[in-house]
Amino acid sequence: MESRIKNPAVILPDAMQPIQDAFKAAFGGSVPKATLDLVHLRASQINGCSTCVDSGSRNARKSGETDERLAAVAAWREAPYFTDAERAALALTEAATRLADRSDPVPDALWDEVAEHYDEKGLAALVLMIGVTNLFNRLNVATRQVAGAWGA
Repeated sequence: MESRIKNPAVILPDAMQPIQDAFKAAFGGSVPKATLDLVHLRASQINGCSTCVDSGSRNARKSGETDERLAAVAAWREAPYFTDAERAALALTEAATRLADRSDPVPDALWDEVAEHYDEKGLAALVLMIGVTNLFNRLNVATRQVAGAWGA
């Protein structure tokens, strides 16, 4: 496999630092790193971004995430491995990643459920992680970045 071009954020280097800063900022909220890693992985799975699925799984594993949980992220609703807070974050991830799937992509009921588990800073961190991950995914998928070729 070969990418079409280098990652656009590499070609246009002024883009890379702000993207990395936004990604880093998401970890400054009150959401556990393990949850943000799951959010990153789930959005990347939905978008078919092999680069981010690969790097996200590797990074989560290095941080102590279990193989059972990583393998079950795609089926989190049916798997017993996730807390209620993680489930809420994953539901928000799916809704905010699949914006075109319904007229009200992130309904109030879903937002309220997530807000039961996370304060305003945590909600901001989740939304930022979802948004930045979707940006990474779109850059990588559109240009056919190869998993393992570089870190997303």
